[in-house]
Amino acid sequence: MTSIAAHERALLCALAQQLGPDAPTLCGDWTVKDLVVHLLIREGHPAAAGILVPPLRGLLDRATAKAETEEFSSLVTRLRHGPPALSPFSVPKLGSLANRMEYYIHHEDLRRAQPSWEPRSLPGRTEDGLWTALRLVGRLPTMGAPTGVVVERSDNGDRATLKKGSRQVVVRGLPSEVALYVYGRKEQARVELVGDDADVRALSDGKLGL
Repeated sequence: MTSIAAHERALLCALAQQLGPDAPTLCGDWTVKDLVVHLLIREGHPAAAGILVPPLRGLLDRATAKAETEEFSSLVTRLRHGPPALSPFSVPKLGSLANRMEYYIHHEDLRRAQPSWEPRSLPGRTEDGLWTALRLVGRLPTMGAPTGVVVERSDNGDRATLKKGSRQVVVRGLPSEVALYVYGRKEQARVELVGDDADVRALSDGKLGL
């Protein structure tokens, strides 16, 4: 069975090729090509350490600049083929878990930056997989939240606390939509926020994402 990460990778690459290198994304001023380069470096270049380690940012910038000179279709083809053999992401179980959220979020960064987008109807297996990933890694993007953050599935009522706090806001929706909100795609995520009005405003205006 194809993993969620592999499926989202294939869809992202197909859409990237369709949109072209200069189309916008939800990642600030990044174009589609910028996002493809980011994904390639993240899972296949030592400079990826600069994503999380500021002193290595110069190495990351140089690797990014070099990759940006490559032809767009070649970059997409490389991304479609998956991580290099020596990459930790090439280990099936690790790659599937670590890339599940990454490729779902970034696929939606392409989709939802375009006019007239609509949410996808995802299989239950995909929603369950995103929920599992959100419970495991969702604490990191909520570290800067101004309130406690509880996420709740609108399809079955399951809950998880991502950030504890005396003041809490519940982010309710399908796991796919809740994930987008938690990772900072607030305006595009179809969720309901439940809590004290002041807390809801604080979370709406506060920092989420990586």
